[in-house]
Amino acid sequence: MRKKVIANMILTVAATAMLVTGCGADDGGKSKNSSGGSSDSEIKEFTAFFAVPGSEINDDNEIQQMIAEKTGVKVKETWLTGQTPEEAIGTIIAGGEYPDFIEGASGQQQLYDAGALVALDDYLDSYTNIKEFFTEQEWDSLRQDDGHIYWIPQFSNIYGEEKVCTHNDEAFWIQTRVLKWAGYPEITTMDEYFDLIERYQKENPTMEDGTKNIPYTILCDDWRYFCLENAPQFLDGYPNDGSCIVDPNSLKVIDYNTTDTAVRYFKKLNEEYHKGIVDTESFTQTYDEYISKLSTGRVLGMIDQWWDFAYRAGDAIKSAGLDKQGCNYVPLPITIEKGIKNQWHNSGGVVNAGTGLGITVSCDDVAGALQFVDDLLGQEIHDLRFWGVEGTDYQVDDKGEFSRTPEMRTNCADTAYKASHLCTYSYFPQWLGTSRDGINAMSPDGQANEFYDGLQTDVKECFDAYGVETYVDMIGTSEAPGAWYPMWSYSNNLTADTDGGMAWTKIGEIKHEYLPKVVMAKDFDAAWEDYMKAYKKCKPEDFLDEMQKELDRRMEEAAKYQ
Repeated sequence: MRKKVIANMILTVAATAMLVTGCGADDGGKSKNSSGGSSDSEIKEFTAFFAVPGSEINDDNEIQQMIAEKTGVKVKETWLTGQTPEEAIGTIIAGGEYPDFIEGASGQQQLYDAGALVALDDYLDSYTNIKEFFTEQEWDSLRQDDGHIYWIPQFSNIYGEEKVCTHNDEAFWIQTRVLKWAGYPEITTMDEYFDLIERYQKENPTMEDGTKNIPYTILCDDWRYFCLENAPQFLDGYPNDGSCIVDPNSLKVIDYNTTDTAVRYFKKLNEEYHKGIVDTESFTQTYDEYISKLSTGRVLGMIDQWWDFAYRAGDAIKSAGLDKQGCNYVPLPITIEKGIKNQWHNSGGVVNAGTGLGITVSCDDVAGALQFVDDLLGQEIHDLRFWGVEGTDYQVDDKGEFSRTPEMRTNCADTAYKASHLCTYSYFPQWLGTSRDGINAMSPDGQANEFYDGLQTDVKECFDAYGVETYVDMIGTSEAPGAWYPMWSYSNNLTADTDGGMAWTKIGEIKHEYLPKVVMAKDFDAAWEDYMKAYKKCKPEDFLDEMQKELDRRMEEAAKYQ
């Protein structure tokens, strides 16, 4: 991790009662304490560790201080670095001391098994903003096998009308310069996608300064190997259940690893590898090396989740002026054959019941910690987190609509400015959708006019050419999947304690070992056969049976609330 988690650095100057009654939802979502603010001597400090990579902010961050003055609380956040989530969480558990807040990612189950988390259900009715964050059915879905709720999933909750402009999920991405060169063609199949990249690379092997292009790269580092392995489900027109396909008609689990589409996809990667299109460093590069490549503008295309690359590589591309060369990425609605309705993007929120923000047994003030979470979901503080300071980071017109000037947008993309000024508390619960004012989006990337006005020139030209206004328009959208969705929220927390979990662990190991070999093999058919032999030894049927039981359970639970 970036630095040791400092547990229990709590300044118990202000009484808990002051923190609990000082601000909340009784003022219509506005968060303030009874004195109109908190002096530095009254501000209580909590600690948090998130088992994901993240960016730390300066100790004197301006908006963090404003939030502290309004809520009486400041949180020192630390992030994962140099370890897997499981390793980092294991180290913390072994030490026996915890930060006040924690999100374990794929190590969340370890925290529960270790008894490191405080049960939250007895507290929830006292916090209006937290309580409304989920429906009763959704809250019940978070109960563990002992009947209690120990964490709050932070993302994808929609308040009011859904407002979404960015496709935050997985896709085949391509640079705008490639599409512009080809006259902005309609590209909807895997073969068309790679054919376009091949043709562009043949005619344009370098960037303007002579730097060689990388036609297509693949991120395979640790858990991010989804960038290689799970495309077959999307290519067949299914949504991102992550670990399997669910037939919506029969409600049966299907293994996407062994479908005809999976064979075609990996055979295509094999062909492109031997043509020199697939980056030869794909299977050895680290995540940081991958982001560095994207940041140079050299990479023409890849599969990835938007959140995994855009905030680092996208800002770097903008800062370097590479948008003028068309180095920004847009998603394409790729399927295996024409006529298949793609589901790369689905409407509606997703409850990832497998992980979330927890409060640990080392926290001396659980009520105060929950009050802070409640305050962060109030509209005034939520606006501070995601829009910033009025007049500095955004402006308001006579109709009450928020927008940004070009200078404001440039500032908000600048790394130094973000570290010193902006404070989103990005791994605490947050809303998508519409502000309580009924006018604005909960964050700028959902504000249609602001989003379009803030687009870089190459992306705006691309959207205009295709007659769209957002990334979602580029890829299309589908209705929310069924009540089972997403199955990855279950498989992500499987352990080797069950036959299905053991099979799932082995499947992951075999994929990591064999799929790079399949892509690089001189004899694809022989390599695929070897892979399937090893794959079948994992007993995938045990995993699929467990997933089927979970799917059935979810559907039965959903029926109770109909």
